[in-house]
Amino acid sequence: MMDIRHHPEDELLLAYSAGRLETGMHLVLGSHLELCPVCRERVRALDVLGGVLLEDMAPAAMADDALARTLARIESTAPAHARVRRVSAPPPLPPGASWPRALAHCSATPWRWIGPGMRWSRVKVPEAPEANVFLLRIAAGKYLPVHTHTDQEATQILYGRFHDGRALFGPGDFDAADPSIHHQPVVQDGSECICLASLSGRLRFDSPIARLFGSLVGM
Repeated sequence: MMDIRHHPEDELLLAYSAGRLETGMHLVLGSHLELCPVCRERVRALDVLGGVLLEDMAPAAMADDALARTLARIESTAPAHARVRRVSAPPPLPPGASWPRALAHCSATPWRWIGPGMRWSRVKVPEAPEANVFLLRIAAGKYLPVHTHTDQEATQILYGRFHDGRALFGPGDFDAADPSIHHQPVVQDGSECICLASLSGRLRFDSPIARLFGSLVGM
């Protein structure tokens, strides 16, 4: 069993339970829930609480055709989503790392070089082409340049470990960062590190060269 030490906050789990997360964040958080029984139980509790709150709410008037429009929308979207199949195999992962089931309907590009010891793969999300979701693969001892964020970032560690000055993150851990976080993830000796990430906005690198590379790959 994984020793998962870093979990999403209850606010994120509540948004996940209520279906209010944007697609990229939803997929990354869903990938964490696959591995984390603690957070799965928290989401189940929030689902129950949400059901209780709905039962206690006063009924609201609806349009006469509300049910028909809802069923038509489900019929027009669900079958297409159900038919989606991975159009290319996911990039190869080392033994012990697995492609999250939450991304089973997605495709991903081959690993692409972005710097010495660093590669990345764009994850393509059929239902949300605009979602900025990607995989990072960084060799032991290498690091991302120092940066902060223009908006929200969610990261799920699939393999290996990194330390960013705040804490050590390992397999199964989840990290959420925002403009208040200024850090430099450094991969620990002994193994490369592979992460799944979603960005709303961009990374704001301190270095002009890093900013150039980031703009080329959508970071």
